[in-house]
This record gives sequence, C-alpha cells and structure tokens, in this order.
Amino acid sequence: MQVILQVLFALVLIGAFYLFGKRIKFIRRNILLGKDDHDRTDNKGARIQQMVLFALGQKKMFKRPWPAIMHFFVYVGFILINLELIEIITDGLLGTHRVLAPVLGSFYPALIGFLEILAVLVFLGCVVFLWRRNISKVARFHKSEMKGWPMLDGNLILVFEIILVGALVTMNAVDLALQAKEAEHYVDTGSFIVSGSFSGIFEGMSIGALVAIERVLWWIHILGILFFLNYVTYSKHLHIMLAFPNTYYADIDKPKGQMENMPEIQSEVAMMMDPEAAFSDDAPPPPERFGAKDVTDLSWKNLLDAYSCTECGRCTSSCPANLTGKQLSPRKIMMDTRDRVEELGKAKDANGADHHDGKSLMGDYISHEELRACTTCNACVEECPVNINPLDIILKMRRHMIMDEAQSPNEWNVMFGNVENNMAPWAFPADDRFNWADSIETKTEKEA
Repeated sequence: MQVILQVLFALVLIGAFYLFGKRIKFIRRNILLGKDDHDRTDNKGARIQQMVLFALGQKKMFKRPWPAIMHFFVYVGFILINLELIEIITDGLLGTHRVLAPVLGSFYPALIGFLEILAVLVFLGCVVFLWRRNISKVARFHKSEMKGWPMLDGNLILVFEIILVGALVTMNAVDLALQAKEAEHYVDTGSFIVSGSFSGIFEGMSIGALVAIERVLWWIHILGILFFLNYVTYSKHLHIMLAFPNTYYADIDKPKGQMENMPEIQSEVAMMMDPEAAFSDDAPPPPERFGAKDVTDLSWKNLLDAYSCTECGRCTSSCPANLTGKQLSPRKIMMDTRDRVEELGKAKDANGADHHDGKSLMGDYISHEELRACTTCNACVEECPVNINPLDIILKMRRHMIMDEAQSPNEWNVMFGNVENNMAPWAFPADDRFNWADSIETKTEKEA
C-alpha cells in the first residue's frame, strides 16, 4: 500500500508541475506578443537593488503602514511556511515521515515552531484582509471593475490560505499526539510552540483515528499547495511570482513624468528637416499605425505589467480623474490589457499563430472616454507597489486615437494646431509670447 501511495504522489507531483509549466509557457508567449522595448538589461546592479526594495522589501506598500504590515506577514510568512514542502515532498516520494527531524536534531522543533508562528501571522493577516474587503468595505475594493470574479478571486485566495495554514498546524498537533502515544512511524521530534499548545485535545482518540486524521491533513496540505501553484497563474496573485521580473525590468534613472517620443514621428521630423533623406535607401518604412490599438502594438513590458497587476487599486484610489467621477480607472486599464492578451493568446492557440479575432483593446475593452480623462499626472505610476506603468499604455492608445482615428475633442484640435503653427498652445505667434511681461513693473522701476 505504501508503494502505491508513493507512486500516486509522484504522479500527482509530476502532473501539477507539468500543468504549471504549460501555463507559464502560455503566459510567456502572450507577453512576447508585444513589441520590442528599449534596452532593459543595463545597470544590472541598480536593477537588482530596485527588485529587492520593491518586490521583496515591498517599499511602496509601507506608504500605508497597517495594511503593509499585514501584507508583509501574509506574503513572507506564506513563502517561508512552504519551506516545509521540502520535507513533505521528500517524505511523499520516499515513504518516510519527517525525514529532516533526525538530520536537524534539536534545531528541528525550533524551525517548525518558527514556521508555525508565521502560520498564525498569515492566518491573522488573511482574516484582517477578509474583514477589510467584505465588512469595512474599503472603497478601492468595490469599484465597478472589481465586481464578479475579481472580488471573488481575492476572497477565495484568502480563504484558501487560511485552510492551508490551518491544515498544517493541526497536522502538527495530531502528529505530536501520535508521538506521545509512541505510534509506529512517528518519530519523536520534540514539541512545537503553537501546535504543542493544543495537541492535548487529541489525546483521547485512538491511534488509528489519529493516523487517519494526520494523513488526511497531510494530503490536504500538499494537494492544496499544488493546486495553489496552478491557481495563482490564473489569478491576480500571479504577482507573487511576476513582481520580481517586473520590478527588475522597470525603468531606472528616468525623471518622473518624462514621456518618450514616438520613433515614427521623430523619423518624419528628421525627414522634414532633410527632405533628401526621405528618398534614400535608409529611410524607414511608414508605420502600420501610430500608437497602440491592440495589445500587439504595446511593448512586452506593457504586457508584463498587465500580468503583474495586483489589483490592489492603489493606482485608482490616487487617480484625480477617477476621484472626480470620470470613467478612467488605471487598475481597469491593466485588467483589460491582461484580459485582452489572454483572449488573443487563446484564439491563436486554437486557430494558428497568424490568427486575429477581429477585436481590439481599444473599443472592445477600453473606451475613448477613459483615455481622454487621463491627466498624465503619474499618480498611478507613483503608487503602484510593483512599479507598473499604466500611463505608458494610456499614452500609446491615446496617440493612436488621435493620430490614426482623429478622435479628439475640438478644444484639443485647436491646441494641436497652435502647437504646430505657433510652437505653443496659445493662439498668438511665438514672437509675442513674452508680451505679457511688458505691463509688469519690475522691482527696480518701483524703487526708482
């Protein structure tokens, strides 16, 4: 029977990692549907430092200390707790039980006790987050884009983590009860700080019943972790993994608010300055379109941003357009971009790499009104805990909306005309730009 369970465990393990690998390959392919971006491999030291500060250290989270502390407990605690997976997987494959106990000796109960303390912190953090989402109803969790699956997803993962850490600590308590009864196969490890405090409630049960409970909890924990591993790749919680590459490849040493020029426009301006260059062999071909209409017009970094979105809503809660009742929500921009690239990726898998389903990010997902509402203030970029840049996507789509579709308000068109003709937004020649200063008396004139 033991051999059958070992084989079954190995098959489950292989199946879980196969599905995980397949999903990660799909996501990677989808991200690479985006265009090439500028070099993001320079200054590796600064990039590693940025990744450590923002992905691991969660620097931006601590702008709001209490949620940040709870999140830190849940995030770091859950990761460290699963170090116990090393032992669980080894036991499952070899048919052993607590294989590390004799290896680590007296250090083993201290290690398990530390992990149990983290488990309690994870449990408390998840309870607090469930309360914030559903009882106190923090406003940013109840915007229109969070209705339905996004809200359910956030709750499911919290409940799931509570079940996993609860199963782990209870399993340890039952294990200690079996050790006290000197049950075969259950080696003496010494007491654990949390589970040891309530293991006594199992003393009145038979060894057979305790073994059954311990085994069921063991399987619940390992199967739950393997399910969790695959579930997060379909969930907003994919940021647990993608926060690291996303912060690594984020812009560094770039002034806040700096916008990048469009290479196509720069080429056209250069050819206007040197008309002969337009007829040379080195002249760049005309672009297929200006800006971005669909996800394939965005860069791979834009799409990595979309998959890395935590849906925390800090960007939207700081957006002045959203705060004044406009339709724009930077979080929705990222969620729509991710949903669109997922849809397009599935269509390509079903119909071939060259297939396009006739839909687009602009129009089918994001409206012109949303794009027009953006003030380009960079508040969303500043607030994002994993260095996502929703503004870059908004600007690329707005450029397409204006330059290819001519979808801009009359007031904007007047401004564009003034900039083109007068080199300023105002309707007077550049030579008259400083005439307003003529009527101002200088301090020297007043003193005279």
